[in-house]
Amino acid sequence: MRSRLVAVAGAVLLGLAATPAFAHHVMDGRLPATFTDGLLSGLGHPIIGLDHLAFVIAAGLAVGVAGARLVTPALLVGASIAGVLVHVAAVGLPGGELLVAASVIAAGLIIASGKAAPGLAGALLFALGGFVHGYAFGESIVGADRSALGGYLTGLALVQAALATGIAVAARASLISGAAVAPRAAGAVIAAVGVFFGVAQVLA
Repeated sequence: MRSRLVAVAGAVLLGLAATPAFAHHVMDGRLPATFTDGLLSGLGHPIIGLDHLAFVIAAGLAVGVAGARLVTPALLVGASIAGVLVHVAAVGLPGGELLVAASVIAAGLIIASGKAAPGLAGALLFALGGFVHGYAFGESIVGADRSALGGYLTGLALVQAALATGIAVAARASLISGAAVAPRAAGAVIAAVGVFFGVAQVLA
């Protein structure tokens, strides 16, 4: 039972890796027009993109089994919101998708190492990673009105906070060690997802 939580997370990621997860639009590419549209789009984006989902799962595992700071999910969420707003403000971020992939690789390697996540450095990683993921999320809301943007940001915050915090709480409740095989395997899968997306960007 202890290992099932993290093993399931790894299995889900592996299963999703077999599907084309490059979509960054929940609404068939249509720009959200209302608060509800924005909310639904925001709720969906961190889930339909495997690279984004892997990073959120990594944050939860880092807190739950790798000893990262409890503030990590909040940093991730806050930074992702900032990233969306920077993108909406038309500020460029060269190599944004490669940075997304790099953040997933780094987060996965921390967990795969089986060692405690570095305190300040770990928090900084998830904050910076949250920012670049948020910047990527911003692509699908550029040009929307404030109501839709507000809904989008609300959805992003809710789903990321719920996933990361829920995984962290469940992992801690399982009392599984970060040095155990299951979380380390999940970290390796997460890192592999980052490599996959990074290579895909280079070859695109």
